[in-house]
Amino acid sequence: MADQTSQNDNQNGSGLPGGGSSGTGRGRLIIWVIAGTLLALWAYSYWGMGPSGGERISYSEFRTQLSQENVERVEVEGNTINGTLKSQATRTEQGNSVEYENFVTYLPSFGDEQLMDLLETQGVNVMTKPESTFPWGLVIMGLLPVLLLFGVGYIFLRRMQSQGQGLFSVRQSKAELYDKDEEDTTFDDVAGADSAKEELREIIKFLKNPKRFEGLGGKVPKGVLLVGPPGTGKTLLARAVAGEANAPFFSVSGSDFMEMFVGVGASRVRDMFSEAKETSPAIIFIDELDSIGRKRGAGLGGGNDEREQTLNQLLSELDGFEENEGVIVMAATNRPDILDSALTRPGRFDRQITVDLPTKQSRHEILKIHARDKPMSDDVDLDEIARSTPGFSGADLENLLNEAALLAGRHGHDAIRYSDIEQARDKVMMGLKRDGLVLDDEEKRLLAYHEAGHAIVGAALPNADPVHKVTIVPRGKAMGVTQQLPEKDKYLYRLDYILDRLAVIMGGRAAEELIFDTATSGAENDLKQVRKMARKMVLDWGMGDQFKHISLGEDQGNVFLGDEIAKGREYSEVTAREVDEEIRRISEDAFQRAVDTLNEHHEAFDQLAEMLIQREEVPGKDVLKLMNGDADEIGHMPTTNGEVAAEENGSADEHTPDETEVTEEDESAEESRASGPSDAS
Repeated sequence: MADQTSQNDNQNGSGLPGGGSSGTGRGRLIIWVIAGTLLALWAYSYWGMGPSGGERISYSEFRTQLSQENVERVEVEGNTINGTLKSQATRTEQGNSVEYENFVTYLPSFGDEQLMDLLETQGVNVMTKPESTFPWGLVIMGLLPVLLLFGVGYIFLRRMQSQGQGLFSVRQSKAELYDKDEEDTTFDDVAGADSAKEELREIIKFLKNPKRFEGLGGKVPKGVLLVGPPGTGKTLLARAVAGEANAPFFSVSGSDFMEMFVGVGASRVRDMFSEAKETSPAIIFIDELDSIGRKRGAGLGGGNDEREQTLNQLLSELDGFEENEGVIVMAATNRPDILDSALTRPGRFDRQITVDLPTKQSRHEILKIHARDKPMSDDVDLDEIARSTPGFSGADLENLLNEAALLAGRHGHDAIRYSDIEQARDKVMMGLKRDGLVLDDEEKRLLAYHEAGHAIVGAALPNADPVHKVTIVPRGKAMGVTQQLPEKDKYLYRLDYILDRLAVIMGGRAAEELIFDTATSGAENDLKQVRKMARKMVLDWGMGDQFKHISLGEDQGNVFLGDEIAKGREYSEVTAREVDEEIRRISEDAFQRAVDTLNEHHEAFDQLAEMLIQREEVPGKDVLKLMNGDADEIGHMPTTNGEVAAEENGSADEHTPDETEVTEEDESAEESRASGPSDAS
C-alpha cells in the first residue's frame, strides 16, 4: 500500500517526466525576477535619485573654473548644479589625476548671492528645473519589504504544493481513501491474533449485511480501539480490514491533523468525517491515536489548545449532537494509559481489542508467513525458532528472518541456514560484535567466572529456566551473556521461580566474591534487576514476609509531568523503611543462595570458567554435562564453518538475554519480564 501511495503521489505531483523540472524552473525564474527587481530598485535608490551624471567636484573648484571663464553651461535643480566645461580640467584625488568635462556640485547651505551675477557676466548658459517633491526614496524603501514578503510567500506556497497542498487545501483532510482493489492484504496475511480478527470480522459482516443485526436490535460499535505493544500487528490488522471489507476505507495518522496553523486540526477532522459520510457505510482508521488523544489539561503546563480543539472535534464527530450513522472509526495505539477518558467511554471507542505479543503457536504461524518468499535449508526448524523466541513481536520475527537472509547472502549461502538465523538472533538481541575490544588475561578470567556463576546457579536450581548458552564474547554494550530459555511461555510466575531467578542473577556477584574476593562494576545491571524485581515482589505481588496480602504500589507510572506532585505516596515513612528492609533481605537471601550453590558445585564451576576462557562460548547442553560430572564427553565445539572454535562462535541459539552486564536494552527487557506476573494476574 505504501508503494501504491508513492506512485499516486508521483503521478499527481512533480514526479511526472518533466513536470517537476518545469515547475522548479518556473519557480527559479520568478525568484530571479524578484531578486533582479529588488536589486534594480536598490540601485536606483542609491544612484538614480542623485545627480544625473558628471564628475562630482567641490563648490570651491566650481568657483575656480567659473572665475577662469571655463564654464559653458549649468543646470540648476534645487541645490544641485550640473554643468559642462568649455575645455577639460584636471583635478587630483588621492594622488591620482582625474580629467573631467561634465561636473556635479551642490550649493552651500548658506547660499551664494553673487553666483547669478557672475554667471551672467561670463555668458554662461543657465537652465533651471523645479525640484521634485515626490518622495521616491520613501516609496522605494516601502516597496522593498513588500516584494520580499511576496517572495517568501511564493516560496512557501511552492513548498506546500510540492507536498500536495495548496493555500486553500491546508484545512482539508489528509486521509487517504483505499478501495478493495487497491489493498491486497487480508486476514490470511495476519497470523495469530485470532480473537482480534474475530471481532473485526463481525464489523465487516455488519457493513456487508446491516439488516441482519438491526433486526435483532443490535448496533455496530461506533469506534474500535486496537491496543497492544509496538510491532504486534495493529496497523496490519487495519490493512486487512481494508482488504476484506467492501466499503471505502479512509486511513490517516494522528499526526496528520496537526499543522502550524491554528484551527487546521479540527477542520481536517470535520472534512474527513464529511467525506466518510458521503460514501457511507465507510471505515476510518486513525493510526497512533495517542498523538491527538492525550488527556486534556494534564501535567504542570496544562494542555495544548490546538491539540485539544482537534480532540474536541473528534469527540463530537464520534458521538455528538448529530448522528454519525454508517461510519465506523478504528484506531490504534500502544499507549492507552494516556488517552483521554472521554475518548474511550462507551459510545465512542466502546470496543477495545487487545493485540498482545504472540504465543508460541502464533509465532510459528508468523514465521511461516515471513518465510514464504525466502529459501530455507533443510536444517531450519521454524517450530524450534518459535519456541526459542518468547517475547518476540511479529515485527521482531520479521526482522529476525530479514537479518538472517542478509547474513546468508554475506556468507554466500544459496538458502538461509539455521546458523544464519542463530547469528541473526545474536545481532538483533545483543548488537554487533565488538571485534576491536581486547581483554587482558585477568579481565577475561574474571568475566568467565562471572558468567560461569550465573550459568551454574541457573543449572543447579530446580525452578530456574534451563541454561541455553553462555558467552563472554562482547556484543553491543554487553561484555558477556548467560541466556536461559524457558520451556514454555509463562503467564503466571510462582514465588519459588522468582526466588530462583533472583539467585541466578546474583550468581555473577557471588562468583566474584568467592574466587577473587572482590566486586566489579560488571554486576551493575544484575543489581538493578534484583532491586526492581524485589521491589515488585514487596510492593505489587505481596511476596514479602511482612507484606504478604497487600499491594502498596501504584496502578501505573506517572506519564505526565506534575502527576507525582498531585499524588502522594499511599503509605507512611515507617512502612517505607520496612519496605526497604524487606527488599534488602530478599537481595541478601538471593546472594547467599548463589554462594551456597557455587560452593556445592565448585568443581563444575571451575571447569565451566576454564572452558569459557578457552572457547568464549559454551552451549547449555555442555553446562549440564559438567553438572552431571560428564566433562569427558564434551568435545570440541564446531563453528558455523565446521572448524574447531578457539574464539567466538556465532552459531548458538539465542533467546531474550536474561543476564547481560551494563546494557540498558537487556535491562529494559528484564524489567518487562519481571512485570509479567502482575499483568497476568
